[in-house]
Amino acid sequence: MKKEIRLLSQLDLATYINSIGEPKFRASQIYDWIWKKNITHFDQIKNVPKSVLEKLKTDFVLNAVQEHSRQISKDKTIKFVFTLHDGANIEGVLIPTSKRMTACVSSQVGCSLDCKFCATGYLQRVRNLTSYEIVDQVVLINNVAKEIYGIPLSNIVYMGMGEPLLNYKNVVDSIRTISSPDALGMSPKRITVSTAGIAKMIEKLADEGLKNHLALSLHAANNIKRSAIMPINESNDLESLSNALIYWYKTTGIRPTLEYCVIENINAGEEEAHELVRFAKQFPCKINLIEYNAIEKADFRGVNYNQIDDFAAILEENNLIVNIRRSRGRDIDAACGQLAGKIES
Repeated sequence: MKKEIRLLSQLDLATYINSIGEPKFRASQIYDWIWKKNITHFDQIKNVPKSVLEKLKTDFVLNAVQEHSRQISKDKTIKFVFTLHDGANIEGVLIPTSKRMTACVSSQVGCSLDCKFCATGYLQRVRNLTSYEIVDQVVLINNVAKEIYGIPLSNIVYMGMGEPLLNYKNVVDSIRTISSPDALGMSPKRITVSTAGIAKMIEKLADEGLKNHLALSLHAANNIKRSAIMPINESNDLESLSNALIYWYKTTGIRPTLEYCVIENINAGEEEAHELVRFAKQFPCKINLIEYNAIEKADFRGVNYNQIDDFAAILEENNLIVNIRRSRGRDIDAACGQLAGKIES
């Protein structure tokens, strides 16, 4: 079976080139075409002999991710359905604002965590994405950002379908590729990995030295309440998560972000705000309050802007850094918690 060439490291590629009797510089040429010029088939390589290209086609494949479709929201957010080489579909989002051009990318086909307020959580996990499938999403979304808005990506968030820390190696490898000067060359400080909370993997990620940001999907700062909407809390409770975030900050010096979707009759009251204060005071952090976005599978409701502002005021009174994130792309099911890999007819 032919191997995907993008699973080869630079050293692996150099070893292969040597094995077929070609000079060492050919490996650099080919690597440059693959990762800087982002080719989708070998015939796009222009400065390598045809005999070498034929050998590459014999021994390797390039399973490029394809854009299946896109929808554009009235707020200019763009949702993409991407098709993978095996026919599976994932979703990604381009979120343009006056200050940022952000790509939201997926890390798995489906998800295994069953979060009750998230559309992806009602899907089954089919498989992990490879590192190059994650990178391909960034490349494709960046191309559209430049094509439509004339601005390249400024930020990347691993907040699409799936749990990034349950696809740990491929996520880490993708970050290294995205930030490598030999590939996409984007700053890791512009990359945020969002997790539902896998404590031991947060600590492992801290030790990687990647310099990326981390966001924890918290959504409740009480173990009973959080377990009711996020079953992952039963094996990764708030104490283990706080310890992991303390370790993250001590190791990286980067404040984690607590993502908190404000849901009526679930986590939106004064009591819940004070629970969040107590949790967040254990380590330096930032808090993002997020409007809840309705999904077909669940009967949750969001709160109005005034209620979110009142909730935020309690946090700010306790000297916490708070941002209120207004929904983007809700009309095309592209907002937080709405991605479900649906193909529009």
